[in-house]
Amino acid sequence: MIRCETCGNEYDKCMEVRLEGEIHTFDCFECAIHLLAPPCHHCGCRIIGHGVESENEFYCCAHCADEMGVSTIRDRVNRIA
Repeated sequence: MIRCETCGNEYDKCMEVRLEGEIHTFDCFECAIHLLAPPCHHCGCRIIGHGVESENEFYCCAHCADEMGVSTIRDRVNRIA
């Protein structure tokens, strides 16, 4: 049995994820996301999609970037004035 490095569960079908030269072992995607996905610089949610980046900070969406003063990032959402 292999042990998940996030929750410690022993599972016979664990997966390995390679990131920046390191190998991580998880029993599910949820544990992988919890440990590896970067948090949004504004709201703190884990970014599991593409997200956006500005000056080495990651945001889950253009709205969160805008809330932090990054006004150059746009998405396809209509903003209410």
